[in-house]
Amino acid sequence: MGPREWLLLLALSLLWGASFFFGKIAVTEWPPLAVVLARVGLAAAVLQIAVRALGLSMAVGRRMWLAFFGMGLLNNLIPFGLIFWGQTEIGSGLAAILNATTPVFGVIVAHLFGTNEKATPLKIAGVLAGLAGVAILMGPDAVGGLGGALWPQLACLGGALSYGFAGLYGRRFRDLPPLVTATGQLSATTIMALPLVLVLNPPWLLPTPSLVAAGAMVGLAVLSTALAYVMFFQIMRRAGGSNTMLVTFLIPVSAILLGVGFLGEILLPRHVFGMAAIFLGLALIDGRLFRRGRKSHARKSSI
Repeated sequence: MGPREWLLLLALSLLWGASFFFGKIAVTEWPPLAVVLARVGLAAAVLQIAVRALGLSMAVGRRMWLAFFGMGLLNNLIPFGLIFWGQTEIGSGLAAILNATTPVFGVIVAHLFGTNEKATPLKIAGVLAGLAGVAILMGPDAVGGLGGALWPQLACLGGALSYGFAGLYGRRFRDLPPLVTATGQLSATTIMALPLVLVLNPPWLLPTPSLVAAGAMVGLAVLSTALAYVMFFQIMRRAGGSNTMLVTFLIPVSAILLGVGFLGEILLPRHVFGMAAIFLGLALIDGRLFRRGRKSHARKSSI
């Protein structure tokens, strides 16, 4: 990871952190499913233009297009819908913290459903720390029953779980250009979301969004989805998946700063402690700090 890769990683964390900020603004005027369609539809259009400009092709065969629909369901339609619905009741910062559990669910999904991907003791410790963080975040709401903010928080966790399944499912696209994969899944999501919106939230019955809400939806689609996907795959290519995972630590930070600074959101002390526990879990799952610590200890012992 050189300076350029770190700058890309920081920029990506800001773009994805801003998705919670943009989403919170958008769902104040439009229903969550309509916001999902606006996000994926505009992003797909932008990426379709990029694919053609770069001379790539979306003619990848019927089987791969069916896979795009599966990926679009797990990586876009379900998590976007759940998170946006959750954000109708909870702040963007808390939603981002809950979303940071994605690698925790990724370990669980890979362990249960993957082949030759059983969790190591270090990763199991990371999962337990992450779940402890969730318990700290949701404790009072869970004890208080199924009302209040419990369902919105569970919805955001459901989105993170769906991302975990998407991480396992998405490995079938390794042989495709990353931009083609991103464009395919967003296009497939648009096709799936359109009839749902037409039935549940007919566009002709929706209020005309304000300039602020319209700008948030454009930012959500163009910046936090289309540009973020391109940046994400560039980092993957240059620095590898392990380093790209570091963005998970940074997304809640930018989301919290935007939410507190521009939306007047307030984080409770338990949110901070819960985030710290989740970050500890992510560090254990990532493992590099602990591997370096063992290597350093081994060198000192040999001396």
